[in-house]
Formats: sequence, C-alpha cells, structure tokens
Amino acid sequence: MFSDESRFSLQSDSRRTLICRALGTRYHQENTIERHRYGGAGWLVWGRIILGSRTDLHVQSVTMTGYIYQNVIVEQHIRLFRGAMGVEFLFMDDNARPHRANIVDECLQSEDITRMEWPACSPNLNPIEHVWDMLGRQIAARQPLPTFLPELRRALLDE
Repeated sequence: MFSDESRFSLQSDSRRTLICRALGTRYHQENTIERHRYGGAGWLVWGRIILGSRTDLHVQSVTMTGYIYQNVIVEQHIRLFRGAMGVEFLFMDDNARPHRANIVDECLQSEDITRMEWPACSPNLNPIEHVWDMLGRQIAARQPLPTFLPELRRALLDE
C-alpha cells in the first residue's frame, strides 16, 4: 500500500509566478509579489493506492502531526486494512516527519505492520504523487472553480 497526503487550497498551489519584464528591472517593486506559504485556506487530503485500486480520501483541515497520523490514519485506516490483507501486507509512506514520529513507529510495530524501505526526501518515487497531480488538474478544470472551503471539500471527494 502506498499512502501520502497533499494540500489543496482555494488558490493556485503551483507556487510559480511567470513574469515578463524588461531587462534591468529584476528587483523593481512592481515586479515583486507577496506570496503566502500555502496560498490561502485549504484541505489536507490523505489517501492510499494498492494493487491498481484506491481507497476513500481522508480530508482534514489541520496540519498533519505524528499524533494525528497515529490516531486517525494508522489506527482508523492502515491497521484495519492490514487486518484485511494479512501478513503479506507491506506499507509505504514518504518519510515525512509525522510519519516517522516515535508514537507512529511504536504503533506500527505493535500491529506488526512492515514498512517498505524508502530513501529519505524522495517523494517523486511515490506513485501516489501522480494521483495528487491528476486530482489537482481535475479540480482546476472544474467550472465554476470552488470558491469556498466546503465547495472545495465536496469537489475533492467528488473527483
């Protein structure tokens, strides 16, 4: 099972701004745009894929912490799915800080859940990144675009 979370906001998440400017005007004030880290309010979406299928998304408004990851994700999703899959179950996450918290490690060990060895800082190797890209493109293509958080949440779950 591959799992991951991604943030979706009401504003663009590309974090790229393309600017056409005249030579020599690089640092002029009119070429500077104030940016916010996450582009405004949004949702943190967690999901997983396995054997050519997917599971329901878990949508939350708070930042993922080790405590939330252990109590919500591991206890309510991964542990139950591991029980259904049996002893051959192999779990993969992307080595994010909340995923490697001591309480998460202890919980996974107590449930006898085996983690896939994964190089640190290599999220592009995770195939679920393609799911987040497709979901983001589908949300961006919706007409009209979601303008309020409840609309964005519904759009994420619908897509």
